[in-house]
Amino acid sequence: MPADATADRSRRDACPGAVTVHRAADGGLARIRVPGGTLTKAQFKAVLTASAAFGDGQLELTSRANIQIRGLLAGAEARLAERLCAAGLLPSVSHERVRNIIASPLGGDQPLVDELDRELCSWPELADLPGRFLVTIDSRGDVSGLGGDVGLARVGPVGTDWALLLAGQDTGVRVPESQTVTTVIAAAQAFLVERAQQGCAAWRLTELVEGPQRVLRRLALPITRHRVEVRPSLPLATGFAGPRTLVVGAPLGRLDAAQGSELLRVAGSTLRLTPWRSIVLGDVAPGTVVGRDLITDPRSPWHGVTSCAGMPGCVKSLADVRADAAAWLRAEPEPSSRRVHWAGCSRRCGRPQGEVVDVVATAGGYEVDDKYTVDTAAALAVARRDK
Repeated sequence: MPADATADRSRRDACPGAVTVHRAADGGLARIRVPGGTLTKAQFKAVLTASAAFGDGQLELTSRANIQIRGLLAGAEARLAERLCAAGLLPSVSHERVRNIIASPLGGDQPLVDELDRELCSWPELADLPGRFLVTIDSRGDVSGLGGDVGLARVGPVGTDWALLLAGQDTGVRVPESQTVTTVIAAAQAFLVERAQQGCAAWRLTELVEGPQRVLRRLALPITRHRVEVRPSLPLATGFAGPRTLVVGAPLGRLDAAQGSELLRVAGSTLRLTPWRSIVLGDVAPGTVVGRDLITDPRSPWHGVTSCAGMPGCVKSLADVRADAAAWLRAEPEPSSRRVHWAGCSRRCGRPQGEVVDVVATAGGYEVDDKYTVDTAAALAVARRDK
């Protein structure tokens, strides 16, 4: 069960940001929103050096193509914010937690994402959106399945219409290119109006009573097409995705200082984060080899395996899941298309969307897909083969 399903909705969403830092067992946790996932080389270096100066020196990649810094020293929030502002990563303090926009990592949608981000930050009332409210911009059919609250999916060549998605499902509404930004903003505003009318503190559109249907009625847009089924979102394969485009995986979604420096050495002008905790590097010389245990082989057993922070970083965790997952991976399990997520407790933080084999720590060991096991590796082998 994903973490959202058991969260307390009687209070305001306390999702961490770059300014509003969560106090974890290992220090402050800052989440830096990166709409569309795109960072310049200078911005990535700024985040890496900020982690070295104020945190544990490492970076966590999230399932929403954002970056987290852990182990922040007490009182370091203001200095971190100054660094991020100087790097152009904090355009609005009031809206920084709600800039949640995922785009196709290999698509050319960053200009649209940037326009939407600027418009979102210009509406004062949209600062009240929950930190978990998600927008997807999908030009390649690869991110709509992540279950965004509001989404756009291209339904033709560049310059033609987009499908409007609500709660990850096609509404049948088709939006002209010129009206994409205004339509997404109107849908986000309609969510807030409907939430206020229902008198609740919903964090996601599906948590409202008939949320998608009522928001669609508020938009009053014509339904012109039959609804189409949204495909599941599967991770990008690591390795070269084009002659000069390289997809690099971060082991368990975490980069240390040496790995970050290696990415800077190889990257062209930009790095693009993906919702599968990998990084797309453009303008890479053909045949480039990336070291530091970064993942570039699509057959690597590390591909498609994720984990939460676990012990000692999280006080709720019942196990050091990163160490346990790494030990399992070093035993070289057979390659599988089934993804695996290791979690330190039943909240299953960081769990990817879609079909995943769940490995969840309990007081007495691990459960694999909700079944307790005394041999986690054996149970995983069966689950990855049969699920």
